[in-house]
Amino acid sequence: MASRGHCLELDAADPLAHLKCEFALPQGVIYLDGNSLGARPRAALARAQEVIGHEWGQDLICSWNKAGWFDMPKRLGDRLAPLIGARPGEVVVTDTTSLNLFKALAGALRMQAEGPGGHRRVIVTERSNFPTDIYIAQGLSEWMDRGYTLRLVDSVDELPAAVDEQCAVLMLTHVNYRTGYQHDMAALTRHAHDNGALAVWDLAHSAGALPVDLHGAQADFAVGCTYKYLNGGPGSPAFIWVPQRHQARFTQPVTGWWGHAAPFAMSPGFEPVEGIGRAMCGTQPVVSLAMVECGLDVFEKTDMQSVRAKSLALTDLFIELVESRCTGHPLQLVTPRDHARRGSQVSFTHPHGYAVMQALIARGVIGDYREPHIMRFGFTPLYTSFADVWDAVEILKDILDRRDYDINAARSAVT
Repeated sequence: MASRGHCLELDAADPLAHLKCEFALPQGVIYLDGNSLGARPRAALARAQEVIGHEWGQDLICSWNKAGWFDMPKRLGDRLAPLIGARPGEVVVTDTTSLNLFKALAGALRMQAEGPGGHRRVIVTERSNFPTDIYIAQGLSEWMDRGYTLRLVDSVDELPAAVDEQCAVLMLTHVNYRTGYQHDMAALTRHAHDNGALAVWDLAHSAGALPVDLHGAQADFAVGCTYKYLNGGPGSPAFIWVPQRHQARFTQPVTGWWGHAAPFAMSPGFEPVEGIGRAMCGTQPVVSLAMVECGLDVFEKTDMQSVRAKSLALTDLFIELVESRCTGHPLQLVTPRDHARRGSQVSFTHPHGYAVMQALIARGVIGDYREPHIMRFGFTPLYTSFADVWDAVEILKDILDRRDYDINAARSAVT
């Protein structure tokens, strides 16, 4: 049986424990919401001051060249690439996940339309996928006006049959945002290819949380955000991956000047640049991009195998403690116990999940809530300790035992 002393021993032996000091975490807070917004790297404040005070404040427009602003999206992409099994020249940090998904999906459909899959008109995804991914696919299908439809499946078991001779693209989020369920990327991509479809993956809950091998899985396109496990800051730019084998054929409809072969030629006609740069659109948000670099700096002090090992140990411990110490309460685990199918979060349902989560936050344990009735707890191995897990469960137990939560609590705009 685990104890707080045992958790302290695990922390003392933890090879990643020293990385916690890389983050500015407030005193008295146990932060279990890195799957929604990562904590601030300590270096980010000084970097923001440097960009705003010196690079912008002193060097002004010269910093596009002098400070390397112009090349930052590709430079960051190359630094991010090893975390997702990509290669140099295949990733660019730019825009939002939603916009990048629009580009990737449009590019995949265009490739199919111009090839032997030209008759295919179906996009397959899960009904439980993150809503914006579904909305993007719906909007793109309607605007293309070529008879495309979106096919939603209700379980993982339905996916193989849904990817049939009419399917053009299989579009999935690698780790489900509600449950933490992790798809078998390689197997599902192989099944898509065997049936003539392309595979587009959203890595929002994977990048920085667990090892990803896009090339090993032979995926076709991928997108993801940098503000969760990569700790890039609220609303920080996302990324898009286009493997070299697809880059010559990849086109996308948001053709802005940063994706032009010669942007400062100021030509009235668009000509896409060679390589991953064609995935870019307009002028880049330099201050936000600079914050992404601070998060990536920390990852270069460890490796994803070590991050994954600690993630599984933390989530195993949390599940064990909740189930052993919060008995008698209507909690139901919805996250897979199987390591191969689990991301870096644990989700429990409770009939009053929102109220319980608000009570936890009031006591300094920050997770979040998603419908229906789901309390989400994200575990970021770079700064979450084993003692944090013990203390969080003790507070949860106390709240549940004393029913110290308000079932009539007003809902905030962000849950």
